[in-house]
Amino acid sequence: MRLVKVGICGLGTVGSGTINLLQRNSELINPRSNCEIIVSQVGARRDNPNCDTSSLNVSRDIFDVAKNPDIDIVVELIGGTTVARDLVMTALKNGKHVVTANKALIAEHGMEIFAYAESRNLIVAYEAAVAGGIPIIKGLREGLSGNQVNWMAGIINGTTNFILSEMDSKGREFSDVLVEAQEKGYAEADPTFDVEGIDAAHKLVILASIAFAMPLDSKQIFTDGITKLQPQDVSYARELGYAVKHLGIARQTEQGVEIRVHPTLVPKNCLIAGVDDVLNAVMVNADAVGTTLFYGPGAGAEPTASSVVADIIDVARTMDSNPDSWVPALGVKTDALDPRQILDIQDIETSFYMRFSALDKPGVLSTITKIMADAGISIEAIVQKEQPATEEYVDVIILTNVTYEKSLDAAVENIEKLETVRGNVSFIRVEHLDQ
Repeated sequence: MRLVKVGICGLGTVGSGTINLLQRNSELINPRSNCEIIVSQVGARRDNPNCDTSSLNVSRDIFDVAKNPDIDIVVELIGGTTVARDLVMTALKNGKHVVTANKALIAEHGMEIFAYAESRNLIVAYEAAVAGGIPIIKGLREGLSGNQVNWMAGIINGTTNFILSEMDSKGREFSDVLVEAQEKGYAEADPTFDVEGIDAAHKLVILASIAFAMPLDSKQIFTDGITKLQPQDVSYARELGYAVKHLGIARQTEQGVEIRVHPTLVPKNCLIAGVDDVLNAVMVNADAVGTTLFYGPGAGAEPTASSVVADIIDVARTMDSNPDSWVPALGVKTDALDPRQILDIQDIETSFYMRFSALDKPGVLSTITKIMADAGISIEAIVQKEQPATEEYVDVIILTNVTYEKSLDAAVENIEKLETVRGNVSFIRVEHLDQ
């Protein structure tokens, strides 16, 4: 068998998991790849007791791995977008193929990295960058390559899914569940990237670039986190037959492409509504196959290592062939990528859940419904919640039919000006994921 030498940079959770998996399953991996794949060098500032590197060449300078003439594939698992970018570019300049699990790096610098790799006839593989152990990138790039993808909707951050699952099933406060998520290791000490949707946005732009053959541009994605969600909204949604999920949504329309990340009401009978805890799932609707669901663990040492090792195997298989199908996302030349407009969130059409506190007296609701009618918004349902007899204001919930976000914003602005409405109007977008 041809010998393929791998250099792993980063010895954290995923790095140690990758070494363990390569060593444990070598007798399976080698015949599947028709190569003998070995870890030849590791670059890490410190050792990890979760894996045995005593027999390996360990360097404290990760760039030693990228410059080592004996290494065929450099695996970047250090995270971040500065040193990681320099490491990947150094590896490519030294003729190495690259495997990475770094979604931020691909989302922010992918076009530069892909273009350079293409010029050097090298492969950059990044399955583990999205949804951990779920083979969604291979599914889109290979399994669905003959389809036109109409839309995707994904739970692609386990931290937010765990928090929302707990808020839904147990009625807990966001801040309370966040503390538990941090204690369990599901959330970082600084959870901003997760709870504000930045992590999900990075992953979504990668998926959209593959599905729609578009340039990577995370700056154009509308992103909204879960920090403002109130337990009563999650409870009211459940009463109305919905689950609240933090979704990344990408959809092709005649006007352009929608790419957005935000809390979303999903009907309880939708498959993705039942995905709880830290699990991930991505629904893909395409013209030939219809709707498919990719489901499984979106993080963790072994699940993510599973995707990293799968990429190593694929790169090893194709090292003697033309890697154009890998770079960029769908093998098209960079200047041939689709320049379609990404729609502003104001121009997106969806249904909405609205909640506000209104004075409980005749004529108030008719005034509000007139405001919505004047904005061109059709109402699907109105629910007025019972309050104690001593309470003058009651919670009102409205479900709208499909409308433009700019229409809803105009209606909300006028409703909040009413003296009979107390506080702000809360709203959450609703997706039925059936078209």
